[in-house]
Amino acid sequence: MSPLFDIWHSIQHTLFPWLESELDPLTEKQQEFIRVIELAEVQKHMSPYRWQGVGRKRDDRLAILEAFVAKAVYNFPTTKILIAYLYDSKNLRRLCGWESKGEIPSESTFSRAFEEFSRGRLGEKIHEAMVKQHAGPKLAGHVSRDATQIEAREKPLRKDPKEAQNKPKRKRGRPRQGEIIAAKEPKRLDLQLGRGLAENVADLPTRCDVGTKLNAKGYKTSWTGYKLHIDSIDGDIPVSALLSSASLHDSQAAIPLAQMTAERIISLYDLMDSAYDAPQIRSYSAGLGHVPIIDTNPRRGEKKEMDPAQAVRFRNRTTAERVNSNLKDNYGGRFVRVRGAAKVMTHLMFGLIAITATQLFRLLE
Repeated sequence: MSPLFDIWHSIQHTLFPWLESELDPLTEKQQEFIRVIELAEVQKHMSPYRWQGVGRKRDDRLAILEAFVAKAVYNFPTTKILIAYLYDSKNLRRLCGWESKGEIPSESTFSRAFEEFSRGRLGEKIHEAMVKQHAGPKLAGHVSRDATQIEAREKPLRKDPKEAQNKPKRKRGRPRQGEIIAAKEPKRLDLQLGRGLAENVADLPTRCDVGTKLNAKGYKTSWTGYKLHIDSIDGDIPVSALLSSASLHDSQAAIPLAQMTAERIISLYDLMDSAYDAPQIRSYSAGLGHVPIIDTNPRRGEKKEMDPAQAVRFRNRTTAERVNSNLKDNYGGRFVRVRGAAKVMTHLMFGLIAITATQLFRLLE
């Protein structure tokens, strides 16, 4: 933990005292924002967004990026509320890089910058660099895998009914003599075993549609939007994430997530609920040198009880549930006001960046 401790010590004993001598006393949220910005080192990722000297000089994208991180830290529902708070809070405004109120860009400028960040997948790149630098060199005990629903304010993709009508249908039962039956298309899970991460991610649907799941009381609930698939390690630290259409089954993102996580950290156990109970997922996890601990899906026959040691380890899977609820309750996961998978993912990644930095520092407390 030496590099992380050095950063924490520098912030606590050098940066905070200096800032408080220049600004008003820092609130807890302002201190959290500073820790996130310092650990994320967002300035290292800004080269593609700097002004190149052609045309009118645009507003500083680094300051706008830091403001979007502040939006996640403060759990503001809209950019308009963020801008209003920047006008009122001298501390936060100066921490982002604007000395006066007149320097704060308009809402449309914020929107254009956010679109640029989304096209460049900036949030995902910052988070990946954080995880590799501060969690990658260490051995993680458990990876908890889960998905959470993301509600969006956009029209869902409607399937073309003509496509279903054009598919050839055959009667159930034995084929007639001489009848040629078309071979079944291979399942996505089977194809994923032989493909790389980029190809597997590209194969996942990302259009907004309608998802359905059983809630804790056993009733079906539906939502319009997306599904965020997250791998988290002990300490409630998210290490990788993928966004898909809401209708995608959780199991379809398991292997791509495992590939992404394996590139970033070294871990021992993969913890998953019954939605991931598939032989392909178990074999891929074992092929990585991990021990898959997956709750049995009753649809696959008689439910198998875990042995006592596995049952104890499986309790650590609550990490995934805490990360999901933390994102939604405290870091903007319930306030998706943008449209399109790329923008939705960027909005959510700013929240995951804040969670990752905060949880890493909490390990030192």
